[in-house]
Amino acid sequence: MKHKPIYVELPIKADLKEVWKKTQTPELHEQWDIRFSSISYLPKDTEEEPQFFLYERKIGFGVKVAGWGKSVGDHNKQDGTRTSSLHFGTNQKISPIKEGKGYWQYLPTDEGMIFLTQYDYEIRQKGLFGRMVDFFFRPLIGWGTALSFDVLKRWLEKGELPRLQYLRFCCSALITALFFLVWVYQGLVPKLLAMHSAELTILSHLTSIEGEKVRLLLRLIGAAEIMFGVVWLLYRKKTVLHALQLIIFPILTMSAVIADPSIMTHPFNPLTFNLSLWILSFVGFQLGKDLPTAANCIRTRRKG
Repeated sequence: MKHKPIYVELPIKADLKEVWKKTQTPELHEQWDIRFSSISYLPKDTEEEPQFFLYERKIGFGVKVAGWGKSVGDHNKQDGTRTSSLHFGTNQKISPIKEGKGYWQYLPTDEGMIFLTQYDYEIRQKGLFGRMVDFFFRPLIGWGTALSFDVLKRWLEKGELPRLQYLRFCCSALITALFFLVWVYQGLVPKLLAMHSAELTILSHLTSIEGEKVRLLLRLIGAAEIMFGVVWLLYRKKTVLHALQLIIFPILTMSAVIADPSIMTHPFNPLTFNLSLWILSFVGFQLGKDLPTAANCIRTRRKG
């Protein structure tokens, strides 16, 4: 089964020469492109020769993927359009990519330029296993390309350094993962599985419901908390969720205190726990206002 090539397009309000510099200078390119940790040009005898280079992508725990590349030509049109064609690959078995080809294109516009890329590759693994690997890897590398393009755009338009953008992006992702874990755990363990006595007592005091009815209500609340945790993974507008939590956590804290004032003397009580989550929500709200995102890019080639 033949896959569609990876395509990413993004308008940038910047001079074509500046975009060319940020994308064709190794020490600048490696700063914004999440697909590479380092890029090194190899010396060449004449300007007409293809430009060979080596690249690395650190995965973590000392593991990295190293490969080679070759810029096979830069083409200029009379309207100012520039195209840089690439041939790349790696011999490392850990990499799903064996070899690939593609190009970058720089299209001048009245407000700046359009920066786009299209590339495809041969998957290293063969047969059904290779198709399964590519099923997961192709969307991931496409997403990484689009995210990198938006980081480049923000660097050029707003002057924010790529490393600071990625720092904010990673912090926001960690906060999202934490809230997913907190809501799912709080809904599943103390409410559905353990049906903790403290949960039943607080709910009974707040609602004046007892017996099996309060247990049913606790199960419903637990299921709702689990669903809200899942929403944290699926819903893109995290600032909306953070804003909602900035209201929810004080309400939950006051409700717990009103139901059982003695709970304030317990270790890890609702005041300290919910206050910590409230502060994280505030931080997450601020971080999430202007994050780089792959969603800003066009991912399908236009007809014509």
